[in-house]
Amino acid sequence: MTALTLSTAAAPGLRADAIVIGVAKGSASGSGKLVVAPGAEAVDLAYDGRLAGLLETLGASGAEGEVTKLPAPAGFKAPLVLAVGLGAEPEKDSSFDGEALRRAAGVAARALTGSKKAAFALPLTDAGDVGAVAEGVVLGAYSFDTYKESAKAPKAKNGKAPLAEAALLGGKPRDAAHKAALARATAVGEELNRARDLINMPPNDLDPAAFAALAQTAAKEHGIKVQVLDEKALAKGGYGGILGVGSGSASAPRLVKLSYTSAKASKHLAFVGKGITYDSGGISLKPAGHNETMKCDMSGAAAVFAAVVAAARLGLEVNVTGWLALAENMPSGSATRPGDVLRMYSGKTVEVLNTDAEGRLVLADALWAASQDAPDAIVDVATLTGAMMLALGSRTFGVMANDEAFRTAVYEAAEEVGEPAWPMPLPEHLRKGMDSTVADIANMGERMGGGLVAGLFLREFVGEGITWAHLDIAGPAFNEGGPFGYTPKGGTGSAVRTLVRLAELTAAGDLG
Repeated sequence: MTALTLSTAAAPGLRADAIVIGVAKGSASGSGKLVVAPGAEAVDLAYDGRLAGLLETLGASGAEGEVTKLPAPAGFKAPLVLAVGLGAEPEKDSSFDGEALRRAAGVAARALTGSKKAAFALPLTDAGDVGAVAEGVVLGAYSFDTYKESAKAPKAKNGKAPLAEAALLGGKPRDAAHKAALARATAVGEELNRARDLINMPPNDLDPAAFAALAQTAAKEHGIKVQVLDEKALAKGGYGGILGVGSGSASAPRLVKLSYTSAKASKHLAFVGKGITYDSGGISLKPAGHNETMKCDMSGAAAVFAAVVAAARLGLEVNVTGWLALAENMPSGSATRPGDVLRMYSGKTVEVLNTDAEGRLVLADALWAASQDAPDAIVDVATLTGAMMLALGSRTFGVMANDEAFRTAVYEAAEEVGEPAWPMPLPEHLRKGMDSTVADIANMGERMGGGLVAGLFLREFVGEGITWAHLDIAGPAFNEGGPFGYTPKGGTGSAVRTLVRLAELTAAGDLG
């Protein structure tokens, strides 16, 4: 992980491989001319105030994510200046948005792969900006190279190690708020990267038992109580959904309960994550071209795992329970068939019409298990439906809930931390499509609005009177395109920051 420090040093005298500055599209005069962002005054002065013009000559426009490199001026101990675009300059008397800073820092950290140290002279007006830049650096520097021969050198991305150290110029090492912001960014960033590692791990190394073992190790390290139900315990407990999904695999399913408790807590949140370590579709086999990335179908469980550990590391004054519903969905002679009826942990029966609608089955058991603890709220996270991707694209997740105010609160928390989300309805008329002639409910309904149908199915397994929200992260959980901002190719860790923010708001008494 990239080491983060706060520094009051002046840019010219700091020994580093590069000085990172921000530039933006000017808005004051409406001309759109390039402007140098606050924080880089000393750098601009060393260029005799001509830095903006020089960068424009090199083709810089200030567009978000744009990177321009130039030699550092005479007298600097760093040999390179890296200018990163922040987008549009903010209106007068306002500062740059935290997400713009987070993305710019991420772009710069990735561009500096192979560097030992960089100084970030980006705008820092308050502790919030310190946290945004720090988080962007940690997330942007991420690289998954465990299975690459070049990583043994020690080398990493493209044969080069990620940025080793970042000094945030303008950060105050003795300021309590700045130190707290840096510590929070480090904890959340590192745990989100833990989730990314799990998502990127190949399914032959991350089956349900292996995932459960990793959770046990982390729980022990951070003082989290952990309980793992294996296939025998699941059968004894009547967890028909999880067992049904995992019945076709040689790798048996698991249900993991992670419990972080605070002596000062007055509220209890439960997070439930879908953890299909590989999804072939089962007997309802996925077509060719749809299997290659199905190792990411455990992204919800990875997000829940990371969020619980982050809550523990931050010492939040709220009790947080994480449920990881882990199974591998494979076709075999013992696999659940379309037409089979499963008796769930809640006692309800489900007619399985499509074995590729398996995530809702494991979540149903975990939601009912979470409900038995009577938490103040439950939030489940899942790469649940392709329909949600059709509705919202690849970067936005849908938010459904049985309480409109809570849905709004979850959406606002996601937007606050920079995770694009959108509130979605649960139309009652779609529930009828899941009526079954042989069971209490079917696992499929109308094709149109399939993401909403899945949400309605899950609602059936939430305990009475418990506030609940469902995050369908099918789109943003795995980035199949090129990296952008602080988001890498592959596993993204979507929803980790939203869950952590919900825990923080609950601890502060600002949620419900």
